[in-house]
Amino acid sequence: MGISEIASGAKRASIHLAGTSVEVRNRALAEIASALKENSAGIIAANQDDLARAEQENIAVPLLKRLKFDQGKIDAVCAGLESLIKLDDPVGRTMGALELDKGLELYKVSCPIGVIGVIFESRPDALVQISSLCLKSGNAVLLKGGSEAVGTNRILADTICAAGQKAGLPDGWLGLLETRDDVKEMLGLADYIDLIVPRGSNEFVRYIMNNTDVPVLGHADGICHVYVDAEADLDMAVGITVDSKCQYVAVCNTAETLLVHADIAEAFLPVVKSALEEKGVEIRGCGRTAKIIDVKAAGEEDWRTEYLDLIISVKVVDSLDAAIEHINKYGSGHTDAIVTGNKQAAATFMNLVDSADVFFNCSTRFSDGFRYGLGAEVGISTNKIHARGPVGMEGLLIYKYRLIGAGHKVADFSGTNAREFTHKKLDKDCPL
Repeated sequence: MGISEIASGAKRASIHLAGTSVEVRNRALAEIASALKENSAGIIAANQDDLARAEQENIAVPLLKRLKFDQGKIDAVCAGLESLIKLDDPVGRTMGALELDKGLELYKVSCPIGVIGVIFESRPDALVQISSLCLKSGNAVLLKGGSEAVGTNRILADTICAAGQKAGLPDGWLGLLETRDDVKEMLGLADYIDLIVPRGSNEFVRYIMNNTDVPVLGHADGICHVYVDAEADLDMAVGITVDSKCQYVAVCNTAETLLVHADIAEAFLPVVKSALEEKGVEIRGCGRTAKIIDVKAAGEEDWRTEYLDLIISVKVVDSLDAAIEHINKYGSGHTDAIVTGNKQAAATFMNLVDSADVFFNCSTRFSDGFRYGLGAEVGISTNKIHARGPVGMEGLLIYKYRLIGAGHKVADFSGTNAREFTHKKLDKDCPL
């Protein structure tokens, strides 16, 4: 089946999926969790084949970590499915209600976007998370994973489709794409696809944005910062820095740059250096950093680099304003954190740092759909329209206006004896 046929099938399925009850969608999620558990041996075997081939092709270590899909990962995605089932139905929620005239009522109601095309990296667990979020929010989905995970993605997609069919979902609600040519063709299918979510390098995301008429939601780099303020608790700052950098280095919410206020640099830098080096982290520092601790020199390019590895760049700054200026200049608008005992400094940081996620006294690694209670995430958005930050179900929804009348005509509200609109807010759900 060609990509246009898959996409047109998804479009047809999306119309019917939008009208399914939450009971049907939840039943499908439960069937998917059960099927993944039952097919775990086959899924793991397929993943082992992918891993072996990737190692022969000398795939980078961070990508190998993402590619691995063992029993622990299966258990984790099934737990995610079960938590998603417990969430309220996001579809058909009344977001606002207004009386325009007696008997003429306007409702703003949430609804699915339609067909979501997602291009993601070599993480098979992402396929399960994305498809389940789309399902819960009533969207059809086209998925393109990394070629290194082709075997794992196939068996996961087959398992999910079979379970969905068993639960009564419309055929074609999930389609799997496998090649770069598939992606190129998908970019031209604006008649069928309503939104594309690319997950990958800055260059890749820019390519997608520049080569399609389909709206694109996503982020390029994850250049995240931890700023240790002059009034920070140093033990807390060390713990947050180490967690932000080392808890899992191969993901976009890992800290890549550490900014340290000059007033506490001499006390803090030796301690954090020791803690980071215990974890195997290479430290690259500015000239002022190098005068306090022995580090490799950091250049201009380091401030713009997403390492996704055990490397961190360190810069000493003279003020909160200087830290904010650095973040807004070099950051990617993803996630940035301040460590301080001064709430006013924290408020200033959170107000002025132009990022989707701004944190106070906690690790950047908390920037995650599952940790936010969103039921995992389809991706991270640094956009400033529609959805921002971890994109869970809310980011996969739009709304429609439903106007309910009783023979009302615009002519009655025009002319010299025109009726006046009441425009009275209503505290009620849409009845239809």
